[in-house]
Order: sequence, then structure tokens, then C-alpha cells
Amino acid sequence: MAKILVIRLAAIADVAMTLPVIYSAAKANPQDSFTVLTQAFMMPVFMNRPSNLEVIGISTKGAEKTLIGLLRFTSALVKFDYDVVLDLNDVIRTMIIRTLFWVKGKPVYVLDKIRKRYPPLMRKENKKMEPLPTVIERYADVFRAAGLAYTESFTSLYESRPADLSKMEAIAGAKTGKWLGVAPFARYRGKVYPIDEMEQVVATLSRREDITLFLFGAKGYEEAILEEWEYRYPHVKNVVGKYTLDNELALISQLDLLLSMDSANMHFASLVGTRVLSVWGATHTYTGFYGYRQRPNDVIGLPLPCRPCSQFGQKECSRGDWACLTQLPAETIVSRVLDALSEKQQVTAGLSEQYK
Repeated sequence: MAKILVIRLAAIADVAMTLPVIYSAAKANPQDSFTVLTQAFMMPVFMNRPSNLEVIGISTKGAEKTLIGLLRFTSALVKFDYDVVLDLNDVIRTMIIRTLFWVKGKPVYVLDKIRKRYPPLMRKENKKMEPLPTVIERYADVFRAAGLAYTESFTSLYESRPADLSKMEAIAGAKTGKWLGVAPFARYRGKVYPIDEMEQVVATLSRREDITLFLFGAKGYEEAILEEWEYRYPHVKNVVGKYTLDNELALISQLDLLLSMDSANMHFASLVGTRVLSVWGATHTYTGFYGYRQRPNDVIGLPLPCRPCSQFGQKECSRGDWACLTQLPAETIVSRVLDALSEKQQVTAGLSEQYK
């Protein structure tokens, strides 16, 4: 029996994308024990995990922010005497952590970040438009390199135990009609659909009596905008700050559809088996960061020759007009949402007829 330490500290979306791989690996190797080291605030995401998987937290904005704090934490961690270390992050902090284990003679395996393969996909001229290996595949490769069995078996955080909806229902209410989530924000400008246009999407969909919209975002600026939308339009509920992360995941699991940017919310929905319509601007699914088991045809993006220009959406637009986002009509998004909801309704009706 081997004791395996798996490290992934940031970012939120990337941590979320590790879960299908880690859960699958733990199930494929029941004789071994797995410990995930991640940011403390992300620990609630690792719910309903396999019995041979545990999670420990680190606070890189708190006690472990400084080098001294990190070394003190790692020195204590090394005493747990893990047999193998898997670094799924490969940043300075994780390099420090894994080095202390390496000094102790422990084998270390590190994620291949394929940095050299991104520039041909991002360059202005003579782009090499071909999909790169997904981050899910590259995470799995680290487990395989360590000699562990790996079979992708993850379907949902709730596959072994249903979501606890008690706290969710206190705010969201009992479900009637269709539930649509809208997550209009992302970390970088190159991944955010114009807010005025997204408001038009929300306004149009809110006129439907059979649809309730739930708005997702972060506290502060995003929360203020979403509160205004909730005030202006019917059938709209802003859930920012209303739930803990585990209860927010429970709500997302009950949605019929999530409309999202290329952001963490897309990946949270993927963890609970909720379908996502995702809007892409400067980034592209070819970079390998699409939601786990999401449908390829559920991507909304313009076929501009300059796309993609950025791996994470952090670069400024070389055109200066963000055409990949500003030229996408709100009507197109509304139409895609309604089509997806209608498709689900037809499938549900068909299943009901089948089992009569």
C-alpha cells in the first residue's frame, strides 16, 4: 500500500479540473491512499470522495504566504512520510514543497505544462489550429507516470450520494419550470462578454414565465451588478454570497442549464453533471481547458482568424475592439439558450413516454 500526495494549489478552475482525475485514480487503486493538498477554501469541493482519499488545506494568503511559513508547513507535511509525490501545479510554491520530499528520497512526478505548444496556437500569422492535449489528459498522465492504474470513471460529485438540497431550497425555493444559471464574469477581460449585452440576454430571458434565472459571481463589483439585475427583472435571483461553496454546487446540480464564460463556474457545473453553454472570446477550447465531458457543440464563439490570441484571456486585444466578444449578438446567445432548454424538455418528455 502506497501513500500518495497530490498537490494542486491554484487556480480555482484548475483545482476543479483535478477532481475527475483524482477520484478516478483513487477508485482504480483502492489499495493505496491518496492525500490532496490544495487551498483551504477549496476543500469543500472534494465532497463524496472515495474512502481512500483525504484532503488537507494550505492558506497561501495566510500563514503559508511567506517563505518561512511555507517551509514550516512543508516540514510538518514531510513527517507524514508519503511514498510518492504528484505535483499537478508546477509553480514556485509546489516546487519548494516537492523538493523537500525529493531530498528525503521520495519519487516525484510533475505535470507537463506543454508551454512550447501554445505559441503556434496563439500567434497572429500562420496559426496552427489543432487541439492540444486536454489538462484532464495531462493530469492523468502524471498518475500513469507514477505507475498507478488509471481508468476514467468519474461522472459527478453526486454519483454516490445525492445532493443535500435543504439549505439550497431555503433561498432558491422549490423548483418549478426551468432553472437557468448565468455566470457572466471571468478573471480576465478577454473572457468576459460585454456586460451591457449580457444584461440584454438576462432581460430577454426573464420575460419567460417558465424560466427562473440564477446569477453567479463574486462579491464586490460583480455582486453589485447582479443585484441590480435582480432588482430590474422578474424571475431573476442573485445568489452571490447566499451559499457556501458546497451548497452552491448543490444548486448548480439542479439547473437545467448554465450559461457561462470560460471560467470556474463552467468547471463547477461539469463536476455535478450540469450542461453548460459557454461563451468564448480570446481563449479557445483547443487550449485544452474545456469543461469535463461538456458537449463540443455547446461552445459559443466567433470564427475570427485572430482567435485564440491568449491562453487565459489576460492579453490585450491586438485589434483594440475585442471583436471576438463585441461582435457576438445577444440574440444569438438567447437563441442558443432557448434551443438547449427546449432540447432538454423534449428529451425528458420522450423518457416519460418511454416508461409509461
